[in-house]
Amino acid sequence: MTRASERLLTMEGRARRFGDDVNTDYIISSARKRRTIDVRALRPFIFESIAPDFAASVRPGDVVVAGRNFGCGSAMEIAVTVLQSAGIAAVVAASFARSFYRNAINNGLVVLECDTSAIAEGDTLIVRVAEDSSSVRIVDRHLELPGAPLPAIMLRILEHGGLVPFLSAQGGFGPGVLDSRDA
Repeated sequence: MTRASERLLTMEGRARRFGDDVNTDYIISSARKRRTIDVRALRPFIFESIAPDFAASVRPGDVVVAGRNFGCGSAMEIAVTVLQSAGIAAVVAASFARSFYRNAINNGLVVLECDTSAIAEGDTLIVRVAEDSSSVRIVDRHLELPGAPLPAIMLRILEHGGLVPFLSAQGGFGPGVLDSRDA
């Protein structure tokens, strides 16, 4: 088993910039969710009310970057899974609504809290998430932004691609699933 201090998730992608208070209905509208919850059918409508061209221009590996309170509103997991269906590699925000944050971790979507004010639309980013220190590097400007570290258990869940694959790999939830680093 890898020591927790060695756990590291790294991804590189293009910044897709949003502001503060992006609620889950902005990610995918309630009207669309009432018709279907098939993420492939919903993908063309991601951010349609605040960035109508987003769905047509998103590329696998893109990183959503936002200000404060990203994912506020409804606690439905579909806001996370529709982003994943579009190929979003990570969401970096100044802060997250707790329900969105946990839904992201539980579904295997990397989320990182950091000061995003220096990140511009289209910047190439390297997102590094670790237990001891996390960061976002703006490649073209050689600027490193410190991010909030993740607890070991969240890194373990992300390494497995989400909570269900993590628990499956552990043989379910019971004694021994959490180790001393997760406490």
